[in-house]
Amino acid sequence: MLKEDVSTLGKRGDVVDVAPGFARNFLVPQGKALPVTAAVLKQVEHHRAKEAERKEAERQDALAFRTALATIGALKIRKHTGTDGVLFGTVTNGDVAEAVTAATQRDVERRDIEVPEIHRVGDYTALLRLQSGITAEVKLSVVG
Repeated sequence: MLKEDVSTLGKRGDVVDVAPGFARNFLVPQGKALPVTAAVLKQVEHHRAKEAERKEAERQDALAFRTALATIGALKIRKHTGTDGVLFGTVTNGDVAEAVTAATQRDVERRDIEVPEIHRVGDYTALLRLQSGITAEVKLSVVG
């Protein structure tokens, strides 16, 4: 059983079949693997169950956050404007991350936000990736 990720074999917790010499001379002495016993297999199953519970809890949290974002409505983003509502600069994913954090008191990474090209005052929609497969649409109201 692997105690850490090994690029050629697998991820932490995987039970892999290797040559006895490779296990005896490299994996076990380096602390990268353990010989498989009944106790180790039981421990692996316990860790997998805990990991599945943790992932499900994160998924439920992401779904709840998506619902909360939907109920907030449009987030106002203030920018300096010129004539005819043209912005000086553009609205970035960092601006949207700050607005989401201010509205929800929950930090979001700016790299998880996809913002369309925004160069004018108006209403827009940004996409926030909460988790793999779970996204939320965030309505933006850009004002001058």
